[in-house]
Amino acid sequence: MKHSTQRHSTRWSAWALGALMGAATLTGCVQLPTEKHGVVALKPQISFNLGNDSLAAARVQIDGLPVGEAGQFVAGKAALQIESGTHQLRVDHGGRVLLDQRFYAGDGVHKTFDLR
Repeated sequence: MKHSTQRHSTRWSAWALGALMGAATLTGCVQLPTEKHGVVALKPQISFNLGNDSLAAARVQIDGLPVGEAGQFVAGKAALQIESGTHQLRVDHGGRVLLDQRFYAGDGVHKTFDLR
C-alpha cells in the first residue's frame, strides 16, 4: 500500500510539473500591451560641424566655463544641452580662437556651428 501511494504521489508531481512548464511556456508567447513613454528635450542644444578631424580636440567654453571638446558634440551624433537664453560661445584650438560668438537659443532650438 505504501508503494502505491508513493507511485501516485510521483505521478501527481510529474503532472503538476508538466502543467507548470506548459503554463510558463504559454505565458512566454503572450505579449502584454505596452506603453511607450518618452521625454521631449526642450532645452536648447548646440553641436559642431568639424572642418577636419584635428578640430575634434578644440576646447569649447560656454559663458567662460569649459564644457569639453568639440569632438564630443559633432552634429548628427551628439549635442550639448544648454539653458535657454543668451550665451557666449568660445572655441579654441592650438592657441588659435576658432569661434567667439554671442548667441541666443530658445527652448527646442538646435544650433550647429561650423569650425574651420
